[in-house]
Amino acid sequence: MPESKVIQIAYGKSGLSLRADPALADWQVIRPKFAPPMHDPERAFHDACLAPMGGRPLRELVTQQDRVVIVTSDGTRAVPNRQLIPWLLQEMPVPPEQITILIGTGSHRANTAAEIEAMFGPSVAGRLHIVNHDAFDPSQSVFIGETPSGKKAYINRRYVEADKRIVVGFIEPHFFAGFSGGAKGVIPAIASIDTIIRIHGFDLIAHPLSTWGTVQENPIRHELEAMVARCPPDFLVNVTLNSDKAITGVFVGDYIEAHRAGCQRSRAEAMQPVTSRFPLVITSNSGYPLDQNLYQTIKGISAAARITEPGGIVYVASECSDGLPDHGNFGPLMQTGTTPDDILQGIIDLPEEILDQWEAQVYAYLMKEYDIRLYCAMDRAAVQACKLGAVTDLQAEVEAAIRGLGGRPRIGVLPDGPLTIPYLQKG
Repeated sequence: MPESKVIQIAYGKSGLSLRADPALADWQVIRPKFAPPMHDPERAFHDACLAPMGGRPLRELVTQQDRVVIVTSDGTRAVPNRQLIPWLLQEMPVPPEQITILIGTGSHRANTAAEIEAMFGPSVAGRLHIVNHDAFDPSQSVFIGETPSGKKAYINRRYVEADKRIVVGFIEPHFFAGFSGGAKGVIPAIASIDTIIRIHGFDLIAHPLSTWGTVQENPIRHELEAMVARCPPDFLVNVTLNSDKAITGVFVGDYIEAHRAGCQRSRAEAMQPVTSRFPLVITSNSGYPLDQNLYQTIKGISAAARITEPGGIVYVASECSDGLPDHGNFGPLMQTGTTPDDILQGIIDLPEEILDQWEAQVYAYLMKEYDIRLYCAMDRAAVQACKLGAVTDLQAEVEAAIRGLGGRPRIGVLPDGPLTIPYLQKG
């Protein structure tokens, strides 16, 4: 029997180690097949801007007189803004005073001045106008139209009134929107709270095609793209990243065409087959910045659940340095009653749909099916109040759970969390 090996689990900024004893279990580590980092991503970016997918070169699209708004994600996302924003500035013949960076917070809290400097670097933060979108301020949003299904869309006024609109983001599989990036960089990123709630409705979240890796057939993606079509970005900058957050691909141009190309790359790298389900799966939430709170941690859990036996155990290591978080309705919804069914019934009984109900809804579905145990920096009582098992010593408790299964079971490990989307291979 070979010696134990150490599996590095993405956790916070530093990670953690898990010892895998081959005498105890058959450990199967499932990782993405990421492309290596681009040799010269800056050169690749500039070349792509000269020959974008489905559109004009950026240097021709933007004029010296244009007022430009650049939308990018908030601090919970690993968008490489320190690289992409300076490269964008080189491509545009526009003085800094005519450029606004709009942080797409969605329903999240505003980023602090210190977080903004960390996201963009002191040079960019010091010379460009950078503002947080506020979904809860009606004066910031304007009506742009409604979808064929009748859903009205309101988005940030600065974006709508800009002469040129550029959206920056990265593409990875998303647990109910199919993939991140593309039109999702506009809605929900800079939408009003009512619009955000509309595209996270109970029925849309419950739809079986609202899941990892789906695009055209995904009803949530369909709705948000129908909304964004009422006021589309003039130029899209999306990248794919590896587990070290290094750029592996650049996809720029038309916000649909470039995004679809990036989705193909992401699907090929992130979605990995397994032959059968596991009685126990260990996952993460891909470390910082995605594992800052319990709200986001559903992504790592959802990825693991795809390959966990019904009634099986899911261990998730997610630091949750920002708690539940404390703002929004997620915490109160998760603490409703004593069972996952109580959470679902509480959502069903709401007089109208509210912020964050979608995340609690997905948690409840998964907690009904699996025994979910969380290793984090949160208070143990807070974890238990959310109907989750609270883990103090990950190594010891995982080993005890494996012994409880008997024999030498197959154990699945997703060290990178939702950066890997496993699926059952047919046949």
